[in-house]
Amino acid sequence: MKQALIKLHISVFLAGFTGILGVLISLNEMSLVWYRIMITVVSLSVLFKITGKSAQLPKSTVIRFLLIGCLIALHWVAFYGSIKLSNVSIGLVCFSATGLFTALLEPLLVTKKIQWAELGLGLISLLGIYLIFHFDQRYQTGIIVGIISAFLAALFSVLNKRHVNKAEPLVIMLYELTGGLLVLTLLMPLYGYFFPEMSLIPTLSDWGWLLVLSWLCTIVAMQLMLDSLKKVSAFTQNLSLNLEPVYAIIMAFILFDENKHLSNSFYYGVGLIILSVVLQMFRVVYTRKIKTQ
Repeated sequence: MKQALIKLHISVFLAGFTGILGVLISLNEMSLVWYRIMITVVSLSVLFKITGKSAQLPKSTVIRFLLIGCLIALHWVAFYGSIKLSNVSIGLVCFSATGLFTALLEPLLVTKKIQWAELGLGLISLLGIYLIFHFDQRYQTGIIVGIISAFLAALFSVLNKRHVNKAEPLVIMLYELTGGLLVLTLLMPLYGYFFPEMSLIPTLSDWGWLLVLSWLCTIVAMQLMLDSLKKVSAFTQNLSLNLEPVYAIIMAFILFDENKHLSNSFYYGVGLIILSVVLQMFRVVYTRKIKTQ
């Protein structure tokens, strides 16, 4: 469990860069995510070819991973859409609603009783988002898109938890992101119709940042996260991911001076979100000690 939590928090730290890269890359959210997944899928395919690693799985398992991968792709589109409609800090704070959605979805989709403590901690995070939403109306559209992103992330994690032991992390990643690439390729013309200003060709600097996003923040981060999910619950994973905005917000303050554009309600909301994460970490450690006694 200790190693799983360490891997989880390293992956969360790496994930904290994704919001920053969303600002640095000039593409809109759909194109950005399509290139991110395309580079990752090609890189994994080459890696499997060089190492001779087999990715063979039963057809039914492959189909499940392809469908689950559609969720992570749509989550990323909504996530970057939220950032582009507001800013890094707001988009990442909205992601903290994932914990609440997970606490609600796990009992429905997995054989698990409702954990009232998890539901309460998720509500604390939601209250933090509400404070920002209610008192700072400049970013309400971005917040709504961010909450949709959080719901898709929760659904992805809960479904992933059910099948995470059926293959190695890199194999799961390859199939899931292939499914995500397929669904985004199919949706690209429709997205372009509603958003005709959509840019399709990355600049030279975009390519550099996309490689960092795909290799470091996707392949490395997702492998660590999938490894940790074998030991920790989907709720613990998603609530820990609430630290992602903390890392990204600090970086956004340093790089983009976003602190000059945020109201006091933002800091009150972030404080509640951090509180929910700390309480869950204490809860996990305490429960583990009780079981080992």
